[in-house]
Amino acid sequence: MLYVVECAYTDPKSEAAWNTFYNREKLPALVSVPGFHASQRFCAFSEGCPRYLALHDIRDAAVLDSDAYRRNGGGYFARWQSAIADWHRHLYLTTHALREVAPDEVLLLSDTAEALPVAAPIVLQPGGLATRHTRYAAIVPRDDLHHRVTSAAVFIYQPITARLRHPAEQA
Repeated sequence: MLYVVECAYTDPKSEAAWNTFYNREKLPALVSVPGFHASQRFCAFSEGCPRYLALHDIRDAAVLDSDAYRRNGGGYFARWQSAIADWHRHLYLTTHALREVAPDEVLLLSDTAEALPVAAPIVLQPGGLATRHTRYAAIVPRDDLHHRVTSAAVFIYQPITARLRHPAEQA
């Protein structure tokens, strides 16, 4: 299951500190929660979409109701809350987990499979929370992006962290 969090951040003066907090404290705390398998964070490379995106591979929706999630992951944004905008959480069912998006790649998201420049996009089916629509994802090299993506209906995200894995699952 894929847990997706999208948001914007509205205070340019504290944005660098917020990103440092999220990347160095928030993500490691989340992947320490039982049921979280891996997490990676992204920043928008295109216009018209939430600036920040976090993808979390989780066991199931019950993880988000656990005490461990409430203690380590969900909700401790008080210092930053006033600057977080356009915040949305989604749960998707996938046929397989998304792999890490490397620094020289981008993640593409769209509401239509046809908009993505790949033969077999990853299908993200609604799986809970307020998620109502199927989305499609693909990972492509950043170098030839301008040749491959020709639609404004495609949101482009570049990774801003490596993919963190739950400590018990690291090889």
